[in-house]
Amino acid sequence: MTIHIGANPGEIAETVLMPGDPYRAKWAAETFLEDAQLINQVRGMLGFTGTWKGHRVTIQGSGMGMPSLSIYANELIRDYGAQTLIRIGSCGGMQDKVALRDIIVAMTASTLGTPSSGIFRELNFAPCADWSLLNAAVKAAEGKGATTHVGGIYSSDVFYDERPDLNEQMVRHGILGVEMEAAELYTLAARYGRRALAVLTVSDHLGRNEALPSEDRERSFGDMVEIALEAAFS
Repeated sequence: MTIHIGANPGEIAETVLMPGDPYRAKWAAETFLEDAQLINQVRGMLGFTGTWKGHRVTIQGSGMGMPSLSIYANELIRDYGAQTLIRIGSCGGMQDKVALRDIIVAMTASTLGTPSSGIFRELNFAPCADWSLLNAAVKAAEGKGATTHVGGIYSSDVFYDERPDLNEQMVRHGILGVEMEAAELYTLAARYGRRALAVLTVSDHLGRNEALPSEDRERSFGDMVEIALEAAFS
């Protein structure tokens, strides 16, 4: 057990999917895993381990934002031996070509700063996804007929952003969407020699003030989970 994860040794798989919402972790485990068992509920951050097509998988909530994800990813890697970590979550679209329900596979993740920024000091480290995971996820998404975009995203450290000028520059430079966790996940994976990826569903669009109706979210998020699972074991 660690400070934030109550699982016993051996209860967490080498492959971990990380949604931000603990109840989305519960839904994904109950929907996609066989024999899913609750292995963590410390601070209400639910985690489950089961199997998918015979492969052991853990689905562990990460909370919102890079500081929260950093806690869980560090403990999963250092204390439980996680080797492949895939963020599954929602994001806001930024480019005109990006539409609601589309899938974004994040090649890179730009940010103003992460919990790891203090390590690099003056260096602007460029966190990126694992190529084998990214390639497999794109193939899985195409196989499902999902409209998929591959490229850079922005990991924000605030939800209620008041920097329209920064958003304009990110759109200008091709950033596909915004979320709040991937940059730190990619940085930690690089530090510890692990594989990481973010597979995201576009749930709203910043430029068009659109949002996915709640009744449509489950179906769209289901595609994202299946893509992440197929990528992990390709």
